[in-house]
Amino acid sequence: MRLRHITALALSLSLAGCAAENGRQLASTFDTGVAAYDSGDHAKAYAIWSGIADQDVAAMRNVALMLRKGDGVAKDPAAAEDMYRRAAEAGLPTAQADLADMLLKGEAGPPNPKAALPLLVAAAAANHPIAQYQLAQMYETGQEGVVPQSLDTARQLYAAAASHGMKEAADKVKQLGPPAPSPTPTAAARP
Repeated sequence: MRLRHITALALSLSLAGCAAENGRQLASTFDTGVAAYDSGDHAKAYAIWSGIADQDVAAMRNVALMLRKGDGVAKDPAAAEDMYRRAAEAGLPTAQADLADMLLKGEAGPPNPKAALPLLVAAAAANHPIAQYQLAQMYETGQEGVVPQSLDTARQLYAAAASHGMKEAADKVKQLGPPAPSPTPTAAARP
């Protein structure tokens, strides 16, 4: 019985070592894609990241971005949306924000602010400034059937985006001004 336990322990440690090695190899491959992209060989970067997209959400997001823009590959908004969705569901805030932006702009179909809302909320909660800004815009104007108008919520979201250095958000905070003062409660009539 003890031999089985030791064998199982050795196997799990060996697999953990393989996972660490695979992680380093994956990071190295990703970095090779970055080097290709930075040197201007976008087609090569796309090919590298496509090869690891099923294992690396950042590569998945980069593939989606390239498909969205037609950068190193033919422009394919539907494929970009699908790839963004996979990375967003894996919890990557940049993918959540990018997919929401596509949905808001209607790049792969009609604009869909209702579908963009949960993605913006998730990315904004992860401190993604563009998601905070876009969500603030929705609350500033109010979107029927999506979010009610709330200048206080918009102001908070713009302030959060501004805290990341987003000038447009800082300008909106100034434009909206301080919150309206709370009404002072009147003295209740005494019985």
